Amino acid sequence: MSAWRKTITVLLLLFAGVHVAQGQEVIDRIVARVDTDIVLLSDVRELSRYQQFIDGKPQTDPEILDRLIDQWIVRQEAKAALFPIPSDEDVNRSMERLKRSFSSPEAFEERQKQSGLSDDDVRRMLRSQLYLSNYLDSRFRASIQIDDKAIQEFYTTRVVPRAESRGQSPPTLEAARDFIQEALVQRAINEQADKWLKESRARLHVDNLLSETPK
Repeated sequence: MSAWRKTITVLLLLFAGVHVAQGQEVIDRIVARVDTDIVLLSDVRELSRYQQFIDGKPQTDPEILDRLIDQWIVRQEAKAALFPIPSDEDVNRSMERLKRSFSSPEAFEERQKQSGLSDDDVRRMLRSQLYLSNYLDSRFRASIQIDDKAIQEFYTTRVVPRAESRGQSPPTLEAARDFIQEALVQRAINEQADKWLKESRARLHVDNLLSETPK
């Protein structure tokens, strides 16, 4: 466990005792122990707010905690591999893509306001998500092979029906090939990452304390 995490653990235990003794709500607490590290309730709340910002609705606290544990696994592997942190330029590009995903700049600002996240919060979370996704991409992409049959099937079952449902003429298969190739690669990366994470979690010692009420 890192030194600052140890310090936080001690402080949380002390403050939790004070708040409970006075009949007040505990501001923060440990919700999981993952090997020698900890996950805090504030970690769950922050990722929940980020999901609220990105998707318009968060997952449940247990689902968020599962994601944090998975992220912990990926982060430990990435750190051990000395994987590079995304640059400011990478984060800037990601921020611009995020803004363009909203219907207008006003919609972006309104959702951000509702989530309670500052610009610095959003950039920090984006950097973290980029770090994890870039590592998974580098770990699994090279082993993935997409054949023409899979591309044709995706085009027939996904691209054409989606265009027709919008009253549009579908692009040709060749025009859509690069997009389809990348979509299938990303799907395969997600499938391999999910399998790897399940295997990794089976080797971890995890104490889930989310449902426990401090006494």
